[in-house]
Amino acid sequence: MIKNKLVIFFASLFLLTGCSIFNGDDDNKNIIADGQTPKEIYLKAKDKLSSGNNEQAIDQFKVVLESYPGSKYAIQSSLDIAHTLYTLRKYNQALDQLDTFIEKYPALPSSPYAYYLRGIVAEEKSSSFLDKIVTDSAQRDVESVRDAYIYFNVLIEKFPNSDYSSDALIRLVSLKNILSRHELYIAIYYTNKASYIGAINRTKYIIENFPNSSSVPDALHLMAHNYDKINANELAIDTRKVLSSSYPNYSPGYSVKD
Repeated sequence: MIKNKLVIFFASLFLLTGCSIFNGDDDNKNIIADGQTPKEIYLKAKDKLSSGNNEQAIDQFKVVLESYPGSKYAIQSSLDIAHTLYTLRKYNQALDQLDTFIEKYPALPSSPYAYYLRGIVAEEKSSSFLDKIVTDSAQRDVESVRDAYIYFNVLIEKFPNSDYSSDALIRLVSLKNILSRHELYIAIYYTNKASYIGAINRTKYIIENFPNSSSVPDALHLMAHNYDKINANELAIDTRKVLSSSYPNYSPGYSVKD
């Protein structure tokens, strides 16, 4: 499993700085859960995490949520549950947990982290250990990649000055390239099936929705090829002019059937 050091770093940072979300001392409120304070239960959960007992840790975090739902420890426990589920590769459960958190707490100081982690989870959900060896993730179902792309954009829109947004901007470049390559593969498939209008529409989609992505030059080249096929000569000439002026050193990075 791909470990995300940045997520762990920011999660640790939040633990050091995020406990001042609410005023007042929760330790002396609602002494329930076998007489344990929320802090005591929370620290036990963290001990479980440290010893590798992740499922038991989640159970302890849930005790905090159920016994002290309005406490600062409940808020942190909710995020810790999501992150632990992520490390266990229970991606759908982690996303559900984060969706609930975001719906309940859309604008807390810790909320940008929740938005960010949601993107991270969706991004990793789409990955395969074969990606760096054999496969291209753009050739598989990219629904989760598309979700990650949306989640990071929402984060940037809502919290443009967040440190998480800075990293999300970097991640968007890779996600954009995957999505644009996915559309290019579809356009190539349509071309090989002699569905030239469908291929042209796909290449247009790449140029309009993923500008500056790595697939734009190939999309222009393939678009011109398909214009040739439908005898749209002027459009083919214009498209090649754009390609040559924007990418003067271009050479095709794909192939189609003759």
